[in-house]
Amino acid sequence: MEVPRFELEEKNSETKEKSDLPEQKQDERKDEDVPKDEYEPRDVYENEQKDEYRNEKKDEQKKEQQLETIEDVQKNDSSDNAQRNLLNNKKYGWGYKKQKNLPPIVSQATIDLLEKYDAIYRKNTDEKVLFLTFDEGYENGYTPVILDVLKEHQVPAAFFITGPYLKKNPDLVKRMVEEGHIVGNHTVNHPSMPEVLDDAKLEEELLGLDRSFYEMFQSNMKYVRPPKGEYSERTLALTQSLGYKTVFWSFAYVDWDVNNQKGADYAYQQVMDGIHNGAILLLHAVSKDNAEALGKIIQDARAAGYQFKSLDEF
Repeated sequence: MEVPRFELEEKNSETKEKSDLPEQKQDERKDEDVPKDEYEPRDVYENEQKDEYRNEKKDEQKKEQQLETIEDVQKNDSSDNAQRNLLNNKKYGWGYKKQKNLPPIVSQATIDLLEKYDAIYRKNTDEKVLFLTFDEGYENGYTPVILDVLKEHQVPAAFFITGPYLKKNPDLVKRMVEEGHIVGNHTVNHPSMPEVLDDAKLEEELLGLDRSFYEMFQSNMKYVRPPKGEYSERTLALTQSLGYKTVFWSFAYVDWDVNNQKGADYAYQQVMDGIHNGAILLLHAVSKDNAEALGKIIQDARAAGYQFKSLDEF
């Protein structure tokens, strides 16, 4: 039986308190969905936090103390928490430029940042493989249909769920698990992760959901998809330090608007024009169009030579 991840974190914290030696860095791991008509890279700039001190002299003293603390950390402390304190929390929104049946164009700076923290958005391969993922913010009645289609065609998928989804739909999540699919972490409350400035609160967004999932299924979640596709270097590092792999995507389209569904044929064409070698496909399970088009998508993608694989085979 797996040891719950949240228990491991508690033990690691106790070890850090007792040990005089710096904590070794964990192995590095790798960087959704703000669907837009144009998936252009974009930066979201955060407002700088106001200083706690109103007195200008105290403000200057605090800045000096911060510099000294950073210097001390760099010299004497290699723990995950200390290193994260030095990281940039500038917020980015996941984005790219689409190319028909080719990998999307992503800036090299973005690729480098993802690789630094073992985050993924596609598999760099000449192999015709696809990784099917669904985001589950709430249930709209189509997940059972999607699961039926996946079972019929023996296709593995990953479902990224939130805390309310797990609470309201335990039977559907149980079916995902029992039918061999991955259930990934989409956080408890679906916040923009960089906007959760307290590390302990951000950790609880991940570990809180993982804890509930473990209590039901005695298994840890391994993958995280940042809500809204928003991330920073700090959040990538924190996610990695907890033992998760961050999963973005290389294909998505505006399928999440339940009031603007355009039909199964439209959904089919969007996906078929977007598939490419190593693609991580993001679909929203709230979409009627996706549910109706999924079977034909699977059949025709296979006819074109593609194989559907699990993220565990990445």
